Amino acid sequence: MVRVLFVCMGNICRSPVAEGVFRRMLEGAGLDNKIYVDSAGTHSYHVGAPPDARSQTTALRRGIDLRGIRSRKVTVADFAEFDYVLAMDRDNLEHLLALRQDFELRCRIQLFMDYAPNLPEREVPDPYYGGPNGFERVMDLIETAAEGLLVSIRDDYQI
Repeated sequence: MVRVLFVCMGNICRSPVAEGVFRRMLEGAGLDNKIYVDSAGTHSYHVGAPPDARSQTTALRRGIDLRGIRSRKVTVADFAEFDYVLAMDRDNLEHLLALRQDFELRCRIQLFMDYAPNLPEREVPDPYYGGPNGFERVMDLIETAAEGLLVSIRDDYQI
């Protein structure tokens, strides 16, 4: 089974949205039994909390239910357990790289937006302190990158 972990700072806005979006894509493609999805945060501000209400509202408008997701902090074990550790931005990417020093596991850590090469954005911005439009933009970016990720995984694993 291929394992994917989405990571942002607090695991209440961007990464749970990515988890929900990608899980829905996998279900639609009949691959939810071949690819496992989770999300985590680099910081422990919100451990055990549900996704931000604005993230949940935005996701529900697009048919994605995030209510079952709870925030957790990235662990060292995650680097061995997941094939893809995908950071939403460069700050979190650097934090992840600092946590995992051995090269074999470090190569699993990437920027999520690398899977959306046709977009100019290289990071998913944190919408926490912004208005509702920020959450919509985050959703758009995540949906596009998730499509590219799914294509890449299907190609790499022939599934």
